[in-house]
Amino acid sequence: MLRVAPFLLSFAVLVYAFIDCLTTDESKVRNLPKLAWVFIVLLVPLAGAIGWFVAGRPRRERAAERRARFVAPDDDPEFLASLGKSNKEHEDMLKRWEEDLKQHETELHDEGPDPEGDGGKGDGRKGDGRAKD
Repeated sequence: MLRVAPFLLSFAVLVYAFIDCLTTDESKVRNLPKLAWVFIVLLVPLAGAIGWFVAGRPRRERAAERRARFVAPDDDPEFLASLGKSNKEHEDMLKRWEEDLKQHETELHDEGPDPEGDGGKGDGRKGDGRAKD
């Protein structure tokens, strides 16, 4: 088993380097075109993979650069603009609802009283509603 371990390890490094090379954005690859790195990794297995990791793979961003990209919501002008837009949309929607409500109230008020005069509560008969013999 120990005799096979170096071959498995080099194969794993080769596969990882090959997949990493294929999935990396071409504009971020360093020193050579992406296609050249793919062929180097495949044709010169261990040395090509190590070369990819050392000279071809994009550099990692530093932690300070990553932290500088994050902006608090109250400092982000795009976020604040979206709040103002959303607030205006809600105000417009509220005005439309108020106008609709006023229109419905005036329509109900203009219909006037019931023609039978009972407010729509009965069938027009007086008494307790039981038939008399």
